[in-house]
Amino acid sequence: MRSFYVTTPIYYISGDPHIGHAYTTIVADVLARTARAGGEARFQTGTDEHGQKVADAAAAAGQTPQAWCDALVPRWKELFALYNVQYDDFIRTTEPRHERVVQAVFEKMLASGDVYLGKYEGWYCVDDETFWPQAKLVEGKCPTCGRAVQWLSEDDWFFRLSKYTARLKEHFRAHPDWVRPRAVYNEMTAILDEGLEDLSISRSNFDWGIPVPQSAENISGKAVIYVWFDALLNYISALDWPDGAQMKQCWPANVQLVGKEIARFHTLIWPAMLWSIGEPAPELVFAHGWITLEGEKIGKSRGNAVDPFALAERFGADSLRYFLLREAPFGSDFSYSEEKIVQRYNSDLGNDLGNLLRRSLSMLAQYRESLVPPAVSGELAGRFADLGPRVRDLILRLQFREALEAIWELVTALNRAIDERKPWVLYKEEQGADLDALLYELCEGLRWLAILLAPFMPERAREMWAQLGAGEAIDAGWETALRWGGLAAGTLTTPGDALFPRKEPVR
Repeated sequence: MRSFYVTTPIYYISGDPHIGHAYTTIVADVLARTARAGGEARFQTGTDEHGQKVADAAAAAGQTPQAWCDALVPRWKELFALYNVQYDDFIRTTEPRHERVVQAVFEKMLASGDVYLGKYEGWYCVDDETFWPQAKLVEGKCPTCGRAVQWLSEDDWFFRLSKYTARLKEHFRAHPDWVRPRAVYNEMTAILDEGLEDLSISRSNFDWGIPVPQSAENISGKAVIYVWFDALLNYISALDWPDGAQMKQCWPANVQLVGKEIARFHTLIWPAMLWSIGEPAPELVFAHGWITLEGEKIGKSRGNAVDPFALAERFGADSLRYFLLREAPFGSDFSYSEEKIVQRYNSDLGNDLGNLLRRSLSMLAQYRESLVPPAVSGELAGRFADLGPRVRDLILRLQFREALEAIWELVTALNRAIDERKPWVLYKEEQGADLDALLYELCEGLRWLAILLAPFMPERAREMWAQLGAGEAIDAGWETALRWGGLAAGTLTTPGDALFPRKEPVR
């Protein structure tokens, strides 16, 4: 059985990470955790460390590019650890394993005629490491970041991207869901209809990059490989292309997550590169929306980057994971504010979920010495029998908000059961069987919630699991674990501290 393979873009290491980087990586983590609950999965992320922008940033800091990158990479790994991200591989484009594959791909394309020597003249944005035709410039500036562009004229190596125009058009027609959301699919097909030009894939005006192979140097002199050509290949270099075991097990990728601003590279250039070396295109490229602040995309280049370390310290990493995936349909832009986070935190997490756990285990302690009563299969068991498959399907279709809303149906039902069936009255009136049935439903429902929420909030889910005394297997396959009656009678529960202590509104 093939592994489920999910990737993030490798992050351009020109400064500290911001909340947008955490967002994409958390999404990949949720996908991988869910896939692992039903089989094998591989989750890859990393850093993009070459190019003029990195060289310029390092020079401004008085460092070599390698020293600059080496100093920053631990910060990215620290961020991902803070947000409970469990990746299987973190690749750096300065690693020898990556350089070897990039040069091998270049040589394979050179031998086939898909790479040739030509002259490049045109506009180039250093900040985005992107070429732009005159017609795409906005008031003479980069249409993505708004910065000034510079005119380049040099002898470069080119990739025959235009050769794959017809195949790309057919691929888009035959696989209408391979690029999502639909707005991005439509944008890419419009670019295809305009026609594709061959892509310059080398640079001779600076030296911070992977050198073109010696066979090419003998023809053109020294040059480095264009950073985007280099970077895209990380998805297979870490799989030890072409013959590595992971390559056979994982490629083509099931989901490649990117920001919408880099969709063009991943849906037009990347599949053409893969076809050139005899590999299939990924199954899905999902170009998600932006987190915005006062209507503008959050990012370092705009000077409005949000510090994800400070946010995790204030609200807890799992709370931020929940907020980012519950706030809007995945794929849409959505606005960030601490007021919104506080509202979600206190309402959904504190009042709905945290209070449900506290009330349930407190009543169990008061009425049954914290011991779980015998199992019953009541109305809730039947009503939510399909909840596990439904949530799993929604997550793997990248409908994270909808998955959380489905989980919250159970949260709401359990809270309503307390309010309507009034366990304190059942206890007072000595209706022991009815009280036992209700208490069991609450505890078993909470066990289900811990399992279902583990991909989204792994730390808090494990705390729920521990308070329920449910054992060690929260990561067991959902098909086995999500069967009503899994919490054994006599299990000793241990009420603990509040999962989500109330936060004061931002003033």
